[in-house]
Amino acid sequence: MTTSPLILFTNDDGIESPGLWAAAEAFADLGEILIVAPREQQSGTGRSMPVGSEGRIYPREVPMNGHKYKAFAVDGTPAQAVQHGVLELADRLPSLVVSGINYGENAGNGVTISGTVGAALEAASLGIPALAMSQQTPKDLHLSYSPEVDFSGAAYFTRLFGEHLLNHPQRPDDVDVLKIDVPWQATPETPWRVTRISRRRVYWPTRPERVSLSDVGRIGYHFDSDPAKAEPDSDVYAVMHDKVVSVTPMSLDLTSRTDLFRLRRILAGEETYGQ
Repeated sequence: MTTSPLILFTNDDGIESPGLWAAAEAFADLGEILIVAPREQQSGTGRSMPVGSEGRIYPREVPMNGHKYKAFAVDGTPAQAVQHGVLELADRLPSLVVSGINYGENAGNGVTISGTVGAALEAASLGIPALAMSQQTPKDLHLSYSPEVDFSGAAYFTRLFGEHLLNHPQRPDDVDVLKIDVPWQATPETPWRVTRISRRRVYWPTRPERVSLSDVGRIGYHFDSDPAKAEPDSDVYAVMHDKVVSVTPMSLDLTSRTDLFRLRRILAGEETYGQ
């Protein structure tokens, strides 16, 4: 019986993404590698489970560092790829799930849009330690497989924090996912900082340009943020203003941290907001 940890890799950019393979390559000597990722680009799908996803799986073997690794392309979202990986393709529960490395940072209040984060949250909901790894890039490279992006710095931090989770399976209370955002052109020497998710939005939706409502009208997005105005302890400030690696603990408990007793009194009319 094998004692080697099984590490499941996925992403939302698709199985051909160099970021995915940079992450997997960083763990080549740490355990058994299983790659299960969407067959096509799936950015912006969050943790969605579309009923129209057919779930077809296309096996392949990919050479890397002189070895051949199991890889499976899934017709589905990143979260669905995690489910297929855990339920069908893994011979045991993975010790770690790594989602990424994504083209583009996932910071601020738009993180729930991210398929990278969604896949990690899905893994965490199944009881598996998870990393959501993202590399800041210029916007015009977000949906590309551009070789201009150097993932070596991000791969270093993927390995650093992934190895920590492997060696410390008992995580602190209320920490289900580590969301890590690496600034553009970071190196292994770039400092890192524990942060929280900023309430600020970084990328804003853009109105479709069309003549008739029946025309194709996809909503786009554009960068509109002043990182200097973000909360100093936030992921946006760390990555975009200070150019350091942001390490954000995320919880599956989405409940507001407000005083629940006082909220009940306010909703019942027993207390007012100003008291």
